[in-house]
Amino acid sequence: MNETHVIMDEAAIRRALTRIAHEILEKNKGIEGCVLVGIKTRGVPLAQRIAKRIFEIEGTPVPCGEIDISSYRDDRKTNGQAVDCQKLFGDDQVSIEDKKVILFDDVLYTGRTIRAAMDALMDCGRPQMIQLAVLADRGHRELPIRADYVGKNVPTSKTEEIEVFLSEIDENDVVRISSRREVLA
Repeated sequence: MNETHVIMDEAAIRRALTRIAHEILEKNKGIEGCVLVGIKTRGVPLAQRIAKRIFEIEGTPVPCGEIDISSYRDDRKTNGQAVDCQKLFGDDQVSIEDKKVILFDDVLYTGRTIRAAMDALMDCGRPQMIQLAVLADRGHRELPIRADYVGKNVPTSKTEEIEVFLSEIDENDVVRISSRREVLA
């Protein structure tokens, strides 16, 4: 039996992303020299939304790309293909060399996805620094990775799961927590 609760609705997600946009601007003293990179799948629309908010605040566009780290995962069999750095920012010729890369993902859990993303980014160049932004941090790290920007900290048990739904992919914006409850016979 599963119990599900909404922990962030559309308005809460919007507020969290607006706050993260302001924190990014404050920490980096503007957006000069920064690039945003979303981890496929749900990190991409998060990065795009932040780029849009930063443009609304500063009036300056920020390069926004996406990265597929599936071939860098240590928990999945892959064909060993490296990331295509030319496609990182689509048709835009943007380099991450000596830039502040702000990496986006939906949920931070063990840290393995982020490690894979950092490996992929390093294959594309040597950024000045990599910062991490996540919509939800649920704890249970297996690697020494922490987010610089967090929409919501959600302490969870190992039996709970955080699900992020974004309108660009899932038709609505909501973050839910689900827990499996054992049924006693």
